[in-house]
Amino acid sequence: MDKLTTIQQVSASFQTGMTVMIGGFLAVGTPTVLVNALLETGVNDLTLIGNDTAFPDSGVGVLVVNKRVKKAIVSHIGTNPETGRQMMAGEMQVDLVPQGTLAERIRAAGAGLGGVLTPTGVGTIVEEGKQKLTVDGKEYLLEKALKADLALIKAKKADKAGNLIYNKSARNFNPVMALAADLVIAEVEELVEVGQLDPDEVMTPGILVDKIIVSGEAK
Repeated sequence: MDKLTTIQQVSASFQTGMTVMIGGFLAVGTPTVLVNALLETGVNDLTLIGNDTAFPDSGVGVLVVNKRVKKAIVSHIGTNPETGRQMMAGEMQVDLVPQGTLAERIRAAGAGLGGVLTPTGVGTIVEEGKQKLTVDGKEYLLEKALKADLALIKAKKADKAGNLIYNKSARNFNPVMALAADLVIAEVEELVEVGQLDPDEVMTPGILVDKIIVSGEAK
């Protein structure tokens, strides 16, 4: 099935109050066209799940600066001073999650699991309010799975069925996010016909991807 769509059609899916996963690591591997489209719709009160909040003028940082995010679930915020300012002012809630734990919580949702057990954070502020279990004499925290209404991801190449190939480290959180959202929209740099991708190179199968836009052709 041809999953190619337009920015106008994609934008109709954006709603105030959504939980949105957005791929990227300091704006590398972030679907910039989709983020800007989300910004332009004016939706707000978003719960953002991502590795970080990027920079004030790039990546998902533009959503923070324009106060579209009510809660951010991320591994760090140090590169975006506006995130810290809003957090300290009580304008936005920030849940800081160890990076590996964040990835596994997203992966758990995609696998249909309720969460994961991790020793990371035991004995620290991270364990506050969380269930602690002992397995074979070792303590673990139960970290609940993270699921989203929408995932916006970035790939280097796709075919019209939605099979995706990423560009090196720009892969980062994109593949696991494609597993963990009700609606998955991929921004790609190049689109080819079905059958033109080497199956061994496909990193996200098309069955996980609902819609595709080509970044250079988005209108």
